[in-house]
Amino acid sequence: MLHDLLDEIKKMKTLLIMILWALLLVLCWPIAVLALLLWPIIWLLSIPFRVLGTVMEAFLAIVKSILFLPARLLGYKDKE
Repeated sequence: MLHDLLDEIKKMKTLLIMILWALLLVLCWPIAVLALLLWPIIWLLSIPFRVLGTVMEAFLAIVKSILFLPARLLGYKDKE
């Protein structure tokens, strides 16, 4: 159920991006073509920041688990 909802959201996001790009193409085609050409370069430049975000998320999860270890040992049960 949740997977289907996320799939639909992703499809709608893609459709919205395509419609906005087509509108930009009609209104100002040089900017639209420039955006189309620069998109892969921007995506490649963003990869290190995405990796850094993943590493920071993992690091903070480890810190959280270390900080909550005494409570877990004393019998605290998470609601999950």
